[in-house]
Amino acid sequence: MDGEFRIIGAIRRIRIIARGTGIREFAKLRKLFGEGNWRKLGGEVLVRLPNGHIRLCEVHWYEAHGVGRKKLKIKRFLDEIR
Repeated sequence: MDGEFRIIGAIRRIRIIARGTGIREFAKLRKLFGEGNWRKLGGEVLVRLPNGHIRLCEVHWYEAHGVGRKKLKIKRFLDEIR
C-alpha cells in the first residue's frame, strides 16, 4: 500500500520490529542514507489518503538517530470504511 499519504497527528503504540542486521534491507539503508543505529518500527496513526479519506492505519518505517524516519508505508487498515 505504498503511495502518497499524509500523517495526521502522532503515531501511537510504537514498537520495534527489528534492529541492526536483523533488518532485511539493512545494507540498502546504510548505502542510501548512511551509518546509524537502524531500527524498523511500527505503529498506529490516522492518515489522509490521496482520495481524501481519513483512515486509521498500521504503518512501518525505518529510523536511525541523526538520520530520521525513512520509507514510511501503510501495512494495513485498522478501521472499516463506512
